[in-house]
Amino acid sequence: MATHDYVIANQGFPSFRSDLNSVLQAVVSNNSGASEPSTKYAYQMWYETDTNIWKMRNADNDDWIPLATFNQTNNTVNFTDSSATVAGISTSASTTVMTLANGSVAINPAGFVSVGGAATQAGEIRFLEDTDNGSNYIALRAGTIGTNVTLTLPTAAGSNGQFLKTDGSGNLSFADAGAGGSDKQIQFNNSGAFGGITMGSNGQVLSTNGTTASFTDPAGGGTDWQAVKTSGFTAVGGEGYFCNTTSAAFTVTLPSSPSIGDEVAIVDYAGTFDSNNLTVGRNSKNIQGSASDLTVATERAGFTLVFTDNTQGWLIKNN
Repeated sequence: MATHDYVIANQGFPSFRSDLNSVLQAVVSNNSGASEPSTKYAYQMWYETDTNIWKMRNADNDDWIPLATFNQTNNTVNFTDSSATVAGISTSASTTVMTLANGSVAINPAGFVSVGGAATQAGEIRFLEDTDNGSNYIALRAGTIGTNVTLTLPTAAGSNGQFLKTDGSGNLSFADAGAGGSDKQIQFNNSGAFGGITMGSNGQVLSTNGTTASFTDPAGGGTDWQAVKTSGFTAVGGEGYFCNTTSAAFTVTLPSSPSIGDEVAIVDYAGTFDSNNLTVGRNSKNIQGSASDLTVATERAGFTLVFTDNTQGWLIKNN
Protein backbone atom coordinates (compact mmCIF):
# COMPACT_ATOMS: atom_id res chain seq x y z
CA MET A 1 0.00 0.00 0.00
CA ALA A 2 1.47 3.34 -1.06
CA THR A 3 0.79 6.82 -2.28
CA HIS A 4 2.94 8.96 -4.54
CA ASP A 5 3.02 12.47 -5.89
CA TYR A 6 3.56 10.98 -9.40
CA VAL A 7 6.49 13.31 -9.99
CA ILE A 8 9.82 11.59 -10.80
CA ALA A 9 12.74 13.99 -10.47
CA ASN A 10 16.04 13.77 -12.30
CA GLN A 11 18.15 11.24 -10.43
CA GLY A 12 20.56 8.37 -10.76
CA PHE A 13 19.42 4.96 -11.96
CA PRO A 14 19.09 3.14 -8.63
CA SER A 15 17.01 5.98 -7.16
CA PHE A 16 14.98 6.30 -10.37
CA ARG A 17 14.08 2.62 -10.31
CA SER A 18 13.03 2.86 -6.66
CA ASP A 19 10.92 5.95 -7.35
CA LEU A 20 9.30 4.29 -10.39
CA ASN A 21 8.43 1.20 -8.37
CA SER A 22 6.75 3.46 -5.77
CA VAL A 23 4.66 5.03 -8.52
CA LEU A 24 3.63 1.63 -9.83
CA GLN A 25 2.81 0.46 -6.30
CA ALA A 26 0.56 3.49 -5.79
CA VAL A 27 -1.20 2.83 -9.12
CA VAL A 28 -1.89 -0.86 -8.54
CA SER A 29 -3.08 -0.26 -4.96
CA ASN A 30 -5.42 2.62 -5.88
CA ASN A 31 -3.30 4.97 -3.77
CA SER A 32 -4.45 2.99 -0.73
CA GLY A 33 -3.81 4.33 2.71
CA ALA A 34 -5.42 5.69 5.84
CA SER A 35 -4.59 9.24 4.77
CA GLU A 36 -5.37 10.85 1.45
CA PRO A 37 -2.52 11.31 -1.02
CA SER A 38 -0.54 14.44 -0.30
CA THR A 39 -0.62 15.41 -3.96
CA LYS A 40 -4.04 15.10 -5.52
CA TYR A 41 -5.21 15.08 -9.15
CA ALA A 42 -8.66 15.31 -10.76
CA TYR A 43 -10.19 11.83 -11.28
CA GLN A 44 -7.52 10.23 -9.07
CA MET A 45 -8.49 7.03 -7.21
CA TRP A 46 -7.93 6.51 -3.48
CA TYR A 47 -8.78 3.48 -1.33
CA GLU A 48 -9.13 4.68 2.27
CA THR A 49 -7.91 1.70 4.28
CA ASP A 50 -9.28 2.68 7.71
CA THR A 51 -12.88 2.96 6.38
CA ASN A 52 -12.58 0.59 3.37
CA ILE A 53 -14.19 3.23 1.14
CA TRP A 54 -13.09 3.49 -2.47
CA LYS A 55 -13.10 7.11 -3.66
CA MET A 56 -12.46 9.17 -6.78
CA ARG A 57 -11.28 12.78 -6.92
CA ASN A 58 -13.81 15.12 -8.50
CA ALA A 59 -13.21 17.16 -11.65
CA ASP A 60 -12.52 20.35 -9.70
CA ASN A 61 -9.94 18.51 -7.61
CA ASP A 62 -11.41 19.88 -4.38
CA ASP A 63 -13.23 16.85 -2.91
CA TRP A 64 -13.55 13.06 -2.97
CA ILE A 65 -16.56 11.17 -4.40
CA PRO A 66 -17.32 7.91 -2.50
CA LEU A 67 -17.87 5.03 -4.93
CA ALA A 68 -18.30 1.94 -2.77
CA THR A 69 -17.66 0.38 0.62
CA PHE A 70 -15.85 -2.94 0.72
CA ASN A 71 -16.20 -5.62 3.39
CA GLN A 72 -12.74 -7.15 3.51
CA THR A 73 -13.91 -9.90 5.90
CA ASN A 74 -16.80 -11.20 3.79
CA ASN A 75 -15.28 -10.07 0.47
CA THR A 76 -18.39 -8.13 -0.56
CA VAL A 77 -19.05 -4.65 -1.93
CA ASN A 78 -21.86 -2.33 -0.83
CA PHE A 79 -23.04 0.53 -3.03
CA THR A 80 -25.49 1.94 -0.44
CA ASP A 81 -22.93 4.46 0.80
CA SER A 82 -22.32 5.93 -2.60
CA SER A 83 -24.01 7.10 -5.76
CA ALA A 84 -23.30 5.74 -9.20
CA THR A 85 -24.86 5.00 -12.57
CA VAL A 86 -23.77 1.96 -14.56
CA ALA A 87 -25.43 0.81 -17.79
CA GLY A 88 -28.85 2.20 -16.95
CA ILE A 89 -28.76 1.26 -13.26
CA SER A 90 -28.27 3.94 -10.60
CA THR A 91 -27.69 3.65 -6.88
CA SER A 92 -28.35 6.18 -4.15
CA ALA A 93 -27.55 6.03 -0.46
CA SER A 94 -30.38 8.32 0.60
CA THR A 95 -33.37 6.79 -1.17
CA THR A 96 -32.86 3.50 -2.97
CA VAL A 97 -30.35 0.73 -3.36
CA MET A 98 -30.99 0.33 -7.08
CA THR A 99 -33.10 2.19 -9.63
CA LEU A 100 -33.54 1.45 -13.32
CA ALA A 101 -32.60 4.31 -15.62
CA ASN A 102 -36.21 5.35 -16.33
CA GLY A 103 -37.04 5.39 -12.60
CA SER A 104 -39.93 2.91 -12.87
CA VAL A 105 -38.46 0.18 -10.65
CA ALA A 106 -36.62 0.86 -7.40
CA ILE A 107 -35.32 -1.29 -4.54
CA ASN A 108 -35.55 0.70 -1.32
CA PRO A 109 -33.31 0.07 1.72
CA ALA A 110 -36.42 0.35 3.93
CA GLY A 111 -37.37 -3.09 2.63
CA PHE A 112 -39.66 -2.69 -0.36
CA VAL A 113 -39.65 -2.70 -4.16
CA SER A 114 -41.64 -0.01 -5.96
CA VAL A 115 -42.96 -0.33 -9.51
CA GLY A 116 -43.90 2.99 -11.06
CA GLY A 117 -46.78 3.52 -13.46
CA ALA A 118 -47.13 5.35 -16.75
CA ALA A 119 -49.50 8.11 -17.81
CA THR A 120 -52.16 5.65 -18.97
CA GLN A 121 -51.38 2.54 -16.94
CA ALA A 122 -50.63 1.71 -13.31
CA GLY A 123 -47.48 -0.18 -12.41
CA GLU A 124 -47.74 -3.97 -12.46
CA ILE A 125 -45.73 -7.05 -11.58
CA ARG A 126 -45.79 -9.94 -14.05
CA PHE A 127 -45.23 -13.63 -13.29
CA LEU A 128 -44.37 -15.45 -16.51
CA GLU A 129 -45.23 -19.07 -17.09
CA ASP A 130 -42.75 -21.85 -17.81
CA THR A 131 -41.08 -21.04 -21.14
CA ASP A 132 -41.66 -24.63 -22.24
CA ASN A 133 -45.38 -23.86 -22.14
CA GLY A 134 -45.36 -20.39 -23.67
CA SER A 135 -44.89 -16.72 -22.86
CA ASN A 136 -48.13 -15.88 -21.04
CA TYR A 137 -48.11 -14.24 -17.64
CA ILE A 138 -50.24 -13.32 -14.64
CA ALA A 139 -50.03 -9.64 -13.70
CA LEU A 140 -50.81 -7.80 -10.47
CA ARG A 141 -51.67 -4.16 -11.02
CA ALA A 142 -52.72 -1.29 -8.71
CA GLY A 143 -56.19 0.16 -9.27
CA THR A 144 -57.30 3.76 -8.92
CA ILE A 145 -56.86 4.48 -5.21
CA GLY A 146 -57.07 7.51 -2.96
CA THR A 147 -54.50 6.40 -0.38
CA ASN A 148 -51.80 3.81 0.12
CA VAL A 149 -52.99 0.22 0.58
CA THR A 150 -50.85 -2.54 2.09
CA LEU A 151 -51.98 -6.17 1.98
CA THR A 152 -50.28 -8.44 4.52
CA LEU A 153 -50.19 -12.09 3.45
CA PRO A 154 -51.22 -14.95 5.78
CA THR A 155 -48.55 -16.74 7.79
CA ALA A 156 -49.67 -20.19 6.58
CA ALA A 157 -50.91 -21.77 3.36
CA GLY A 158 -54.43 -22.50 4.64
CA SER A 159 -56.51 -25.63 4.04
CA ASN A 160 -58.09 -27.13 0.94
CA GLY A 161 -61.21 -25.21 -0.12
CA GLN A 162 -60.52 -22.11 1.96
CA PHE A 163 -60.57 -18.63 0.47
CA LEU A 164 -58.53 -15.49 1.07
CA LYS A 165 -60.30 -12.76 3.04
CA THR A 166 -59.38 -9.39 4.55
CA ASP A 167 -60.18 -7.89 7.93
CA GLY A 168 -60.73 -4.49 6.31
CA SER A 169 -57.31 -3.24 7.44
CA GLY A 170 -55.27 -5.09 4.83
CA ASN A 171 -54.54 -8.20 6.89
CA LEU A 172 -55.27 -11.27 4.77
CA SER A 173 -56.11 -14.71 6.13
CA PHE A 174 -57.60 -17.96 4.91
CA ALA A 175 -61.16 -18.78 5.99
CA ASP A 176 -63.70 -21.48 5.35
CA ALA A 177 -66.35 -20.72 2.75
CA GLY A 178 -69.56 -19.69 4.47
CA ALA A 179 -67.73 -18.23 7.45
CA GLY A 180 -69.41 -14.90 6.80
CA GLY A 181 -72.69 -15.80 8.50
CA SER A 182 -74.46 -18.05 10.97
CA ASP A 183 -75.69 -21.58 10.39
CA LYS A 184 -78.95 -21.95 8.45
CA GLN A 185 -78.74 -18.51 6.85
CA ILE A 186 -79.08 -17.27 3.30
CA GLN A 187 -76.12 -14.95 2.66
CA PHE A 188 -76.28 -11.83 0.50
CA ASN A 189 -74.31 -8.65 -0.15
CA ASN A 190 -75.47 -5.94 2.24
CA SER A 191 -73.74 -2.69 1.17
CA GLY A 192 -70.44 -4.48 0.68
CA ALA A 193 -70.75 -6.69 3.79
CA PHE A 194 -72.27 -10.08 4.48
CA GLY A 195 -75.94 -10.02 5.39
CA GLY A 196 -78.05 -12.98 6.36
CA ILE A 197 -81.66 -14.17 6.53
CA THR A 198 -82.35 -16.89 9.09
CA MET A 199 -84.19 -19.90 7.74
CA GLY A 200 -87.89 -19.93 8.51
CA SER A 201 -90.32 -22.72 9.27
CA ASN A 202 -91.49 -25.56 7.08
CA GLY A 203 -93.69 -24.31 4.25
CA GLN A 204 -92.79 -20.62 4.63
CA VAL A 205 -91.68 -18.53 1.66
CA LEU A 206 -89.07 -15.79 1.26
CA SER A 207 -90.77 -12.40 0.91
CA THR A 208 -89.73 -8.76 0.98
CA ASN A 209 -91.39 -5.45 1.76
CA GLY A 210 -88.95 -3.61 -0.49
CA THR A 211 -86.51 -2.88 2.33
CA THR A 212 -85.98 -6.11 4.23
CA ALA A 213 -86.53 -9.77 3.48
CA SER A 214 -87.78 -12.58 5.70
CA PHE A 215 -89.49 -15.94 5.64
CA THR A 216 -93.27 -15.72 6.02
CA ASP A 217 -96.28 -17.92 5.51
CA PRO A 218 -97.47 -17.85 1.88
CA ALA A 219 -100.31 -15.43 1.23
CA GLY A 220 -103.48 -17.41 0.93
CA GLY A 221 -101.57 -20.56 1.66
CA GLY A 222 -102.26 -23.25 4.21
CA THR A 223 -102.74 -22.45 7.89
CA ASP A 224 -100.44 -23.97 10.50
CA TRP A 225 -103.00 -25.40 12.89
CA GLN A 226 -102.08 -25.72 16.56
CA ALA A 227 -103.19 -28.05 19.33
CA VAL A 228 -106.45 -27.25 21.18
CA LYS A 229 -106.19 -24.17 23.40
CA THR A 230 -108.07 -24.02 26.72
CA SER A 231 -106.68 -20.78 28.18
CA GLY A 232 -105.54 -17.37 27.06
CA PHE A 233 -102.53 -17.00 24.71
CA THR A 234 -100.99 -14.68 22.11
CA ALA A 235 -101.57 -15.72 18.51
CA VAL A 236 -98.92 -15.89 15.78
CA GLY A 237 -99.55 -14.88 12.18
CA GLY A 238 -100.14 -17.84 9.87
CA GLU A 239 -101.45 -20.10 12.61
CA GLY A 240 -104.93 -21.52 13.29
CA TYR A 241 -106.37 -22.28 16.73
CA PHE A 242 -109.04 -24.66 18.03
CA CYS A 243 -110.31 -22.82 21.09
CA ASN A 244 -112.17 -24.77 23.83
CA THR A 245 -114.04 -22.52 26.31
CA THR A 246 -115.85 -25.41 28.02
CA SER A 247 -114.17 -24.71 31.36
CA ALA A 248 -114.03 -20.94 31.17
CA ALA A 249 -114.00 -17.99 28.81
CA PHE A 250 -110.54 -16.68 27.80
CA THR A 251 -108.84 -14.20 25.50
CA VAL A 252 -106.84 -14.74 22.32
CA THR A 253 -104.44 -11.80 21.95
CA LEU A 254 -103.56 -10.87 18.37
CA PRO A 255 -99.88 -10.33 17.29
CA SER A 256 -98.45 -6.96 18.38
CA SER A 257 -96.56 -6.15 15.16
CA PRO A 258 -98.43 -7.77 12.27
CA SER A 259 -97.53 -7.34 8.62
CA ILE A 260 -100.00 -6.88 5.82
CA GLY A 261 -101.51 -10.24 4.89
CA ASP A 262 -100.85 -11.91 8.26
CA GLU A 263 -103.71 -14.24 9.12
CA VAL A 264 -105.02 -15.81 12.34
CA ALA A 265 -107.74 -18.49 12.17
CA ILE A 266 -110.04 -19.34 15.10
CA VAL A 267 -112.57 -22.19 15.45
CA ASP A 268 -115.00 -22.99 18.31
CA TYR A 269 -113.70 -26.45 19.25
CA ALA A 270 -116.50 -27.56 21.62
CA GLY A 271 -119.38 -25.35 20.52
CA THR A 272 -119.23 -23.33 23.77
CA PHE A 273 -118.55 -19.80 22.56
CA ASP A 274 -122.25 -18.97 23.22
CA SER A 275 -122.03 -19.93 26.91
CA ASN A 276 -118.39 -18.99 27.58
CA ASN A 277 -117.54 -16.24 25.16
CA LEU A 278 -114.14 -15.99 23.45
CA THR A 279 -112.52 -12.56 23.43
CA VAL A 280 -110.10 -11.56 20.66
CA GLY A 281 -107.75 -8.92 22.08
CA ARG A 282 -106.78 -6.33 19.49
CA ASN A 283 -103.32 -5.69 21.04
CA SER A 284 -103.31 -1.96 20.01
CA LYS A 285 -104.47 -2.66 16.44
CA ASN A 286 -108.03 -2.06 15.21
CA ILE A 287 -110.44 -4.90 14.52
CA GLN A 288 -112.89 -4.27 11.71
CA GLY A 289 -111.82 -0.60 11.85
CA SER A 290 -112.75 -0.28 15.53
CA ALA A 291 -110.42 0.24 18.49
CA SER A 292 -112.28 -2.42 20.49
CA ASP A 293 -111.69 -6.07 21.30
CA LEU A 294 -113.88 -8.60 19.49
CA THR A 295 -116.26 -10.76 21.55
CA VAL A 296 -117.31 -14.04 19.89
CA ALA A 297 -120.58 -15.46 21.29
CA THR A 298 -121.73 -17.63 18.39
CA GLU A 299 -121.76 -21.41 18.89
CA ARG A 300 -119.48 -23.26 16.46
CA ALA A 301 -118.12 -19.99 15.10
CA GLY A 302 -115.16 -20.25 12.76
CA PHE A 303 -113.41 -17.34 11.06
CA THR A 304 -110.10 -15.94 9.88
CA LEU A 305 -108.71 -12.49 10.68
CA VAL A 306 -106.36 -10.93 8.11
CA PHE A 307 -104.33 -7.80 8.84
CA THR A 308 -104.63 -4.92 6.37
CA ASP A 309 -103.16 -1.69 7.80
CA ASN A 310 -103.26 0.53 10.88
CA THR A 311 -106.54 2.11 9.79
CA GLN A 312 -108.79 -0.92 9.41
CA GLY A 313 -106.50 -3.26 11.27
CA TRP A 314 -107.72 -6.89 11.37
CA LEU A 315 -110.63 -7.77 9.07
CA ILE A 316 -112.74 -10.90 9.17
CA LYS A 317 -111.94 -12.83 6.05
CA ASN A 318 -114.79 -15.38 6.30
CA ASN A 319 -117.43 -16.52 8.81
